[in-house]
Amino acid sequence: MLSVAGKLDAASTLTACMKTPASMPIGTQTGVHNCSVPAVRPCTCHLQIAGDKLTQLAIKHWSEAARQQEQPPAFSPQLVEQIYRQELGGGQTRPPLLRRIMLLEVSQYLEGYLWPNFDPVTSSDGHVMSMLIMVNEKFRETVPPWTAFHTHKDVFPAFFQRVLALRTPAARAQLAQHESTAYLLFMINAFQSLEDEMVRAQVLKLVSLPLWHGLSHGRLQLELAAQPALAKRWKALLKKEAKAAAAAAAKKQQQQPAGDQDAAAATAQPKELPRAEAAFLPGMLQEFLHCLRTADAKLTGQSPPAAAVTAAAAADPAADADDEDDEDAAADGSAAAADAAANGHQQPATAAGGQQQRQQRRKPGRVGKRLLVHLERFVEFLIDLLSQLPTRRFVHAVVEDQQLLVKARRSVLYSSPEGHLFRQLLDLLNFYCDFPLNDHTGEQLKEEDVVGQHYDKVCQVQRLFFKHWPQLRDLALANCAAACDPAGLKRALQGLSQDELRDLVCKQLRLVGQDDPWAQDHDFLLDVVVTAYQRRASQRAAINAMPLYPTEGLLWDATQIPTAAYSGERPLALPKLNLQFLSPSDYLLRNFHLFRLEAAYEVREDIEVALQRLQPGKDFDNNIKFKGWSKMCTPVTSFRITQVAPARVGEAHPALVHAEVVIDTRGMRGDVASGWDELKQHDVLFMLAVNPPNEDELLEMAASSNSGTAAAAAANMSLVQRVGLLAVRGAEIVEVRDEEGGLMNDFTGRVRLDERKPPKGFVRTYVLALDPAQYQLDVNATSAGTAPDVYTTFNLLLRRDAKENNFKAVLESIRDSLNEQLVIPEWLVDIFLGYGDAGAAHYTQMPDEGRIKTVDFKDTFLDAQHLINSFPHYDVTFVTGSSSSGGNGSSKISTGSGQYDPAALPAPPYKVTFPTDQQQLQIAPGSTKRGADAESTLGSTTTAAEGTASGSTKPVLLVEHYKPVNMGPYPEDKPKGNEVRFTPVQAEAVSSGVQPGLTMVVGPPGTGKTDTAVQILQVLYHNCPGQRTLLITHSNQALNDLFAKMVARDIPARYLLRLGMGERDLDVDDDFSRAGRVNNMLARRLQLLAEVERLASLLGVASAEYTCETAGYFWLLHVLSRWEKFSAAVSSAEHKGRAASVGELFPFKEYFADAPQPLFKGDSYEEDMEVAAGCFRHLRQLFQELEETRPFELLKGQADRVSYLCTKQAKVVAMTCTHAALKRREFINLGLKYDNIVMEEAGQVLEIETFIPMVLQRQEDSIARLKRVILIGDHHQLPPVVQNMAFQKYSHLDQSLFARFIRLGTPYVELNAQGRARPSIASLYNWRYGGLQDLPAVTQNPVFQAANPGFGYDYQLVNVPDFNGRGESEPMPYYYQNLGEAEYIVAVYSFMRLLGYPANKISILTTYNGQKDLIRD
Repeated sequence: MLSVAGKLDAASTLTACMKTPASMPIGTQTGVHNCSVPAVRPCTCHLQIAGDKLTQLAIKHWSEAARQQEQPPAFSPQLVEQIYRQELGGGQTRPPLLRRIMLLEVSQYLEGYLWPNFDPVTSSDGHVMSMLIMVNEKFRETVPPWTAFHTHKDVFPAFFQRVLALRTPAARAQLAQHESTAYLLFMINAFQSLEDEMVRAQVLKLVSLPLWHGLSHGRLQLELAAQPALAKRWKALLKKEAKAAAAAAAKKQQQQPAGDQDAAAATAQPKELPRAEAAFLPGMLQEFLHCLRTADAKLTGQSPPAAAVTAAAAADPAADADDEDDEDAAADGSAAAADAAANGHQQPATAAGGQQQRQQRRKPGRVGKRLLVHLERFVEFLIDLLSQLPTRRFVHAVVEDQQLLVKARRSVLYSSPEGHLFRQLLDLLNFYCDFPLNDHTGEQLKEEDVVGQHYDKVCQVQRLFFKHWPQLRDLALANCAAACDPAGLKRALQGLSQDELRDLVCKQLRLVGQDDPWAQDHDFLLDVVVTAYQRRASQRAAINAMPLYPTEGLLWDATQIPTAAYSGERPLALPKLNLQFLSPSDYLLRNFHLFRLEAAYEVREDIEVALQRLQPGKDFDNNIKFKGWSKMCTPVTSFRITQVAPARVGEAHPALVHAEVVIDTRGMRGDVASGWDELKQHDVLFMLAVNPPNEDELLEMAASSNSGTAAAAAANMSLVQRVGLLAVRGAEIVEVRDEEGGLMNDFTGRVRLDERKPPKGFVRTYVLALDPAQYQLDVNATSAGTAPDVYTTFNLLLRRDAKENNFKAVLESIRDSLNEQLVIPEWLVDIFLGYGDAGAAHYTQMPDEGRIKTVDFKDTFLDAQHLINSFPHYDVTFVTGSSSSGGNGSSKISTGSGQYDPAALPAPPYKVTFPTDQQQLQIAPGSTKRGADAESTLGSTTTAAEGTASGSTKPVLLVEHYKPVNMGPYPEDKPKGNEVRFTPVQAEAVSSGVQPGLTMVVGPPGTGKTDTAVQILQVLYHNCPGQRTLLITHSNQALNDLFAKMVARDIPARYLLRLGMGERDLDVDDDFSRAGRVNNMLARRLQLLAEVERLASLLGVASAEYTCETAGYFWLLHVLSRWEKFSAAVSSAEHKGRAASVGELFPFKEYFADAPQPLFKGDSYEEDMEVAAGCFRHLRQLFQELEETRPFELLKGQADRVSYLCTKQAKVVAMTCTHAALKRREFINLGLKYDNIVMEEAGQVLEIETFIPMVLQRQEDSIARLKRVILIGDHHQLPPVVQNMAFQKYSHLDQSLFARFIRLGTPYVELNAQGRARPSIASLYNWRYGGLQDLPAVTQNPVFQAANPGFGYDYQLVNVPDFNGRGESEPMPYYYQNLGEAEYIVAVYSFMRLLGYPANKISILTTYNGQKDLIRD
């Protein structure tokens, strides 16, 4: 599909769209521009969809056209049941087809038919289940799931009660296994949507205090004793429930006949059924354990629990026909068993005879897929509940009381091959169960506190043993380490009888409920005690010991790194990045694991591509040969370990491990050899060991697999098996040497710049630093005989693109942050973790002491009317005269009433004083919003201001005009001004950005995000000149564009610094890199000293220009003293008011002889004095700049000068988020300090890459220095790039911090006027932003109004058929091309050039590198 758009920013754009992503549903666009475009020939897929029966039903019953008829079709409950049974798997043993659910979602089945016609009383369970399935599909496709429900919010509580009603025994007995899993998935999704108030209000009831009805009596007493405040609430809850139960019983008794009342009163006491909040989770826990026993029975060949047989299963003899259907029959009965277990912890022994016989004849086999997925989903559900503080608070105690982890780990499934993912999920659940956190306060426990609490608990149980258990006296007297040793603890407790152990565990330690059936299992009780008192492994220690480079074991583990085609059918043992985190450590740990796995996935892709290109094989002599070649991977000549340093104190692995690997670039193409020659220190390489099978081995494999031939056997093998990949190890380059041993690309200072020479020969030696932790693991495995020595088998060396190979530095930054005590600003920490008031960090809510009361907006406003229009919510009052405080000689002009003389208003610049009362701080109407799809604005109610001249009810905004300071007589002394007429919303963004707190700016395309960011930096610098600001972007191009605009503004160049490799592409005259700035400061020093020499010679002073120090003395003794004498003279009675005296007495006239003349006109004493003051300011600036260059004079080393530049001199430091992650350790060691962060492209940056720039400085006295965080981006445009689909859809790794803050409801300013595209083109996307307008530049400029010559439409979609019978192709993996579309777009380009369109006005965009190369060819 080709898209041709005209006049985008007075240029034309051609978009070559080769491929529609499979995840994008067809026809989901709701906004269509009313424009005549050529008809597009429908493809076969579209025709199939249009002819489908579901599409036809949608057109007839719930399409937009059907609903807008005069007599819309009547709602048919039978149709809902029919679709549910036939398309959604209702009542069937097999799940529905995903494509059928997708088709219903595309047709808007939920919002068009199910929800509008839902009735809480009459709607069937099939209707409710249909809605759950459609909501799940919306989550799978990342479509806003709850938008439809907001049309009738008042009905949602009743709908949720119907959802809970599906948990009744009768309703659950009718659900097939896949339906129960769909129900569970809906609850998972609901608990992941806590940002939606409508959903949050319902789901949090299920995990509130009544949930503790499910605790055993002993555990309940322990919890209430530890939380006195909750004990009071618990007593009040019991009274309330007892009162409600008595009222219900009385009402029921009144409804009975008089004769029956006496009998009922005599035989029964009022008893209330368990509340849904109390029974929901305990019932699901019992159902999970029942399903787990069913799975174990299938694995061992024993009979499943008898309660698995239900009426529905008994009525369907075919339910036991095969493994999958058998699974449904066994697990569907979990409802009755779960209820029985929840109420009495006993399982009724009911069974149907025929089915029981079949179950007893069962042989050991495999667990059905659907039952296994259900078990995995439930563990995922518990992980989600425990990983969010609002849901963890009461759930944690219930899960621990049930000893779910111990029970699950004792299952057969846990140790079976099918349970690999189940095991990993349980490990993740165990991590969150043991997370060091106070569940009720949310306070994270320090590691020393966790250790102290653990040993206190061990000492308590030792005292118990000593006092009441003589047979455990040895254990009671042992040291704490021995007492919590699992083997010793288990050995000591083995001597207790079953009854004694049960009394100890259930009554005294209260670890298991006395009525729990598992309490009869001796081994289970031992495991419970061992689990409770063994020393917990520190997650931080595990992270520190974890190798950072991926190995072959991780790279091809499909449960941790799934393939790209992830459908979402099964969960993953991965953390999720949702709205809330338990603590900063939890945040860092989740991001560490996900970033590590995403990096491993990218490494795996590069390895597979390289191995496919190399085509390793063996010759007749059994030697490894490579039939192909790869520019990123080359054979190794030799490899050897050269140094293994002893371990540091407290570490279990070597301090460092160095190795040398040698390659030969002879025979390589020039550009390929250059790629290997350009490698430098800290680049990451990967060493591979391959040993492909020979012909005989392939024949043996073919015989064993019945493949026939060796070629067929190889075709059936995976790539790893086909190439015989044995090992993958990463390493970092320490140094690179040529054939003669000369250092290459050395930036450590060992080789001087003038001594660098071209490399010699073709042999390259890379000294590599291996991962010491991984090396120790390999050595241990080799010595234990469980693995061969991989370091003798490496035969390939792989390099990667430098832009994609920075994962190690990012992981190190995260790990370093985990080991430090991070101090996040108090005003930001709650919002960062996802709790509290999301608007608390907005500048209107910040404390008064930090707010800037009077803001100098410099050149932000072009005139007075511009200022008035920018603050329509205030009574803008101009203060004119000599005093802004209303004293003598001053007056005020109020504009609140609209009655004022525009000619009387002063000209810019302005200083604006905001109201001191926080309640009077207002924001521009329509500018600041809250929520992901907010329509209402944020703002306080307008408060009447006292003392306003016009009587307006608006708060008063005092505006003071001031005359710009004359900085000197030269043209370059005049500051560069702003020419952009900012809109009121942009002015609100600038006002918010200059104040302390969190500022969020959403900028749709073409709305001036960059200009707004530059103005924020400009105003911030002039209002807070002593503060340092970090400027962060995602890409080098965006950073260079922003930096170039900033250079052109009124911020001295000596205060600007651009870090990173992208500085070389910066289109400015000066060099703003670190070395460039140092050289510029030294060169500037010489220029300034030359000026000092010239001034000294004119004043008759010798030896003033030698150094900055002597120049400083010269300033004090000769320049400043002369100015003071001049000031005194012209102020005397003899000369005061006499214009000619200024020019006559001015002592520096000869120095300023090269300035525009005449310097002093002699017409006005005041004007000439202002010129003289300007000249003096020029001199003062000269010597001040010399004083700032003095450290560069004193520091002799380049490294010291660079460090001083970064930490002291620069006021605005610009870098990409990647560079910030790469250099964090260096910044910390340098002692970098900064006060503000401005981040553009924030919507395209990963969460962790946004967070790292906030922690580039070491905090002092546990006080965060950071004062402002300004995030600018657009969450509606491209999210962060995550290549693995599973990490996108399941773990939400592509969620930016910017998007998360908006989901949380953080106030944001949304720019509302675009000036880039024609209005007709902008209408294609402005619906997404709600109120996006067009600037006059695109509505009045003739360039945007004229037609595009040669084109009949402003934009056009063209369907390009296959070219010569061939459409899209993939010459190599992930290298997509379409020759027909390339030919077409090139023909359009040629046509435009022939018509006279300049080449620099035409852009061709394509989504694939392969197509880009094809178009260029």
